[in-house]
Amino acid sequence: MSVFESAAARGNTLSVAILGAGGTVAPAIVCDLAESPEANELVLLDIDLAKAQATADKFGGGKAIAMQLDARNPRAMANALDDIDVLVNAADHRINPYAMRACLEVGSCYIDLGGLYWMTQQQLGLDQMFRDAGLLALLGMGAAPGMTNVMAAVATAALGGIAERIDVTAGACDLESPNGFAPPYAVEALIDELTQKPVVLRSSEPLELEPLTDAGIVDFPEPIGEAPAIYTLHSELLTFGSSFGCSECSFRLSLDPALRARMIELAEATEDERRAAADAARPSSKTVSVHMVDAYYADRHARVACKTSPVERWGMGGSIVATAAPAAAAVRLLARGQLHSTGALPPEACVDGAELFVELEGRGAEFSVAESVGRA
Repeated sequence: MSVFESAAARGNTLSVAILGAGGTVAPAIVCDLAESPEANELVLLDIDLAKAQATADKFGGGKAIAMQLDARNPRAMANALDDIDVLVNAADHRINPYAMRACLEVGSCYIDLGGLYWMTQQQLGLDQMFRDAGLLALLGMGAAPGMTNVMAAVATAALGGIAERIDVTAGACDLESPNGFAPPYAVEALIDELTQKPVVLRSSEPLELEPLTDAGIVDFPEPIGEAPAIYTLHSELLTFGSSFGCSECSFRLSLDPALRARMIELAEATEDERRAAADAARPSSKTVSVHMVDAYYADRHARVACKTSPVERWGMGGSIVATAAPAAAAVRLLARGQLHSTGALPPEACVDGAELFVELEGRGAEFSVAESVGRA
């Protein structure tokens, strides 16, 4: 019986495993799925059992169990996924290939939060294997990549289904402006974004830029306002050219200057120092996250924007929720038969924008779509 048939047979419910359960984003995924009837069981996997158990106890809603797992051990990984319908991988992106192959072995669908371009390229190579197995591997279903991919599909559709240029921009601010070190999401992910060479699409060809290349001043909606941005490495740039026909594409990120400076310091630190900083850092529960996708064709422009505010009932800020909620939403769509594609696919290839937006609007997200005439 396939995952899709299994969900239907059990009344549109799925058994779900969350990998990296003790990390920064996973607790929000667990919290979301704990209040989702489409998830009938949550198995929380982490190399640190104490952290996984703490997530289960605090956010699992009585339907989560914790297990210790080294995801680089193929046999242990396959055993952990026995009888699991879908794995949500919130671990470091370097784990993605191990997790995908374990899902193929046991017959589980797969969702992750992104592969930072180069890893996603490798993961797309498993497309035919997932098709042959009748399984879906949804690659990059966080905020960016993920929600932004689907926003790009909506923006492009507003232009008639094709875009010449697409710019993706992300920013965040803390409503309480704490003096301490409070990154908006996982420290390691931020370090990778700031230190690896970003890729942009120019004349239909990928072009590497230097890390921290200036991307100008971005006029964000309130409460952010005008803020400086840099180009960063993101998986959207890998698939947008073929998905939407665009020859120009970029991803821009805006961070508080003090936070950016601290992240650059950590990039040069030892692994132990990074781990200590990551353990000490607690993302603020008062962040507001903004994502914008601008698509252009001829003299027409479409912008899809999303502001994600803190979810008070979870005690979590918008930056964390924006990344976690799309993955949890994909689980619900999968369980209800609204997500039925097979293969290893980016979100724009298989997730309906209207359906996703409805799911996220109950998780602090506010979407807007605007069209205009005139090129930027």
